[in-house]
Parts: sequence; structure tokens; C-alpha cells
Amino acid sequence: MQQLRRLGTGIGWRPEIAEAVERMPGIDWVEAVAENVCPGHVPESLLRLRERGVTVVPHGVSLGLGGADRPDESRLTALAERAEALGSPLVTEHIAFVRAGGPLTASPLLEAGHLLPVPRTRDALDVLCANVRAAQAALPVPLAVENIAALISWPGEEMTEGQFLYDLADRTGVHLLIDVANLHTNHVNRGEDPSKALDELPVEAIAYVHVAGGFERDGVWHDSHAHPVPEPVLGILADLASRVAPPGVLLERDENFPEPAELERELAAIRRTVTRARARATVGAGTRGGVAYAPTPPKAITGDGVVPDTGSAGHPQHAAAPVEAPTGAEDAARQRLALAQAALLSALVAGTPAPEGFDRVRLGVQARALAAKRADVVAKVAPELPEILAEVYRPAFLAYAQGHPMSGGYRRDALDFAEHLLLAGLPESAETRLLREWWLERSGPAPLSRRPGARLARATRRVLLGR
Repeated sequence: MQQLRRLGTGIGWRPEIAEAVERMPGIDWVEAVAENVCPGHVPESLLRLRERGVTVVPHGVSLGLGGADRPDESRLTALAERAEALGSPLVTEHIAFVRAGGPLTASPLLEAGHLLPVPRTRDALDVLCANVRAAQAALPVPLAVENIAALISWPGEEMTEGQFLYDLADRTGVHLLIDVANLHTNHVNRGEDPSKALDELPVEAIAYVHVAGGFERDGVWHDSHAHPVPEPVLGILADLASRVAPPGVLLERDENFPEPAELERELAAIRRTVTRARARATVGAGTRGGVAYAPTPPKAITGDGVVPDTGSAGHPQHAAAPVEAPTGAEDAARQRLALAQAALLSALVAGTPAPEGFDRVRLGVQARALAAKRADVVAKVAPELPEILAEVYRPAFLAYAQGHPMSGGYRRDALDFAEHLLLAGLPESAETRLLREWWLERSGPAPLSRRPGARLARATRRVLLGR
């Protein structure tokens, strides 16, 4: 496992708070959503931060490394380009699946629009390891993968989260991005003990740590990234920091941004939590509960289970596991995983029956959360829609989402939603005319084509939409 540089304290860079982040004292590094950065047009704010020596790490959300399909080469190339454009020391992604269906299941490809948990089974682990190795081979810098928050549990799981992550790191040499807010979410939603998960983790594989806020409603914790960091999350951070000095800690906030002073207070609380936990760990290194003890150094992990020689920093010095040719067993595991994930995602976004063994009530909560997230993101990528439709936008989109799964990206989703409304026969009004013009402008040729075929297609659309 390649040694990584220490990052320090950071914050998630978002366009809405870019100027505030640049002015914040004590920011050592930032993390940017990879899909929101264009390599040829890096935001000026990120360039200025880099010039000041602030490290920028791209954080991917769309690879779907936990999915049944092999990683998409174009997505891997795009992630590699962002790492190079930002001069990043590593890139990060998630242990999750984000789409299902397609050729492996001979069914329509469905997009979740969100990170969904993989089952902690041997099949899922085998597929994940193969996908991680493929990603490592395609990236110019080391990869770290993040544990995710979940509302639902898979039936018949064979491992705990800690065991699953340990085996993943052991077999691939991948680094881990540990989100302590997600550990708290899984404690509330799935009854999993964060301390036990930390006991089982290979802490020496940790690249950095995420800290974020959320809220609880009707006994379900929602990892919103839009609320203050609660004390239980700081408590898990302290537990982790008492075991190992985290190479980096980052505050995530994706929306509902408070004043910069509030973000700075949260960052200060994170720094205090880590500093105090490390101080207590140092003081207690010789005694715990009145009994003398000597902490056992963590074992370094390798792909073959051998403890290698380490450098002066105590980090294993070996490369990531090589990519191996797919085997018949791997192909069979992919097929089984594909069927299971497609059945689950179809129940969540297409209204098909819940697969056997799942909590139907919890699946309903997850389905509503996915639809709400779709509505929120479509409103961001196509802000004209909520402006045109006003208070009608959200209920109309949620009703649309119930019978129309997302099959492409969010921009495609916005166009499909607008087309659905127009074809439904909205009463003629100023809003309807604006919506029609918006749809025609974005779905047709731009500028207007002189080709007869293109003109005919545009005219046909106008007729279909009642114009």
C-alpha cells in the first residue's frame, strides 16, 4: 500500500461557498466533486487554492464500483483527467452501486441517482475487488474508497462492515476513506455498532476521514450533508482518532450552507475533537482502566496476507494488487449480483415488488428519498424548471418519478420530465409556453439546422406538443 501524504484539515469545496473557503483560515486541503469539474476549465477558485499550496482531491460519485458491471472506461478516463488537472495526490470514490440492469440481466438499465449499499457477501466482495483493481490500474494516483450511509439492509449478509472493508483492503491494497457520519447513520438505521466497525477496520489503510451532519425523522437518520455535525458523529470521530492519527479530516456540506463563521466553528470543533482524542490516547498509552498494557502495532495488509517490511513511517511499501483476467467464477458472481441489484433498484425506482427478505417499509422510505433527491438535483441542473412551474414543480416531479425511472443523467431527466408534462396536455398558459420553449431549445438542434430532416423533426415535436 503506497504511503500517502498527510492532508490536515479540509472542507468540501462547492461553488456556493467557494469565496468563503478561500478566505477561511487553517484550510490545508479541499475536496471537489469530480463530476462537477471540467479538466479544461478548472474553476478559478480551485486554481487560486492550488497556487497557495492547498491540496485538491477529486471525489467521484458515479463510477459505481460496487455494481455488477466492470467500471466504465470513459468514466475512469474522466476521473484520471481530473486528478491530473488538479495535481491531486489521490482520488476517491464510493463502495456503492448507482445503476443496475442492462445486458447482464437483459433488462432496461436503471439509474439510482444516489449511492446504494452493496450486499456484504462473498459474491459482492469478489466483484468489488475486481472493479477496484481495474480502477487502480486506470488511475495515475492512488485510489481510496468510502463506506456509505444506508437506509436499508440486504438480507443474508455474510460479513460485518468492518470485515468487508478489511478484506477489501487486504486483497487490493486500496486505501479507505472512512466517513464517521455514515457509521452513525448505519448505527441508527441498521443497528450497527460504530465502535465494533472501528475495531475491525485496518486503520493503517485510512487515507482520510469525512465528517458531516444529518437529521433524524421517524426513527430514520438521513445523511443530508445539509445540517450541523451532531455530537454523536464527533464522538465516533474521537473514537477513531483515539486509535490512529487520521492523515486528514474533512467537513462535508452540500447544501443549506450557513454563514462562513458557522462553518469555521464546525471546523474548529473537528480540530478540537481530534486533538483531544490524540492527547488522551498518548496519555493512556501505558494504562487503560488501571491496567498496564502495550498497544499492539497494527498489522500491515498485503494481497497475500504476508506482513511486509515497512518504511520509516511504518507504512507498507507495496503496490496495489495486479489486475487479473476475469474467471468463470467472477463472471458467475457478477451475474448473481446483477440480478439482485436490478431487482432492488427496480423496486425502488420503478415500483416493482420488493425482493424477498427486504423490509418493505424501509424500502418505501428509501424510494421516497431517491425521488426527493432526483427532484432536488434536477432543480439544480435545470433551475428554469422550478422557476417556470413555481410551487407546482416539486409535487409534479415526485408524481412523475413514481412511474418514470431515471435511465440517463440528470440533464436527460430534466428534459424527459418537461416532455412528459407537455405531452400530458397542460392547459395553455404563459407557464406552458415558457416550458415548451425551454424544452424545444434544449432538445432540438442548436442553432436551428438547415437540414430538411432536422427541420422536419423539430416541426414534428411542435405538433406533438400541441403547437
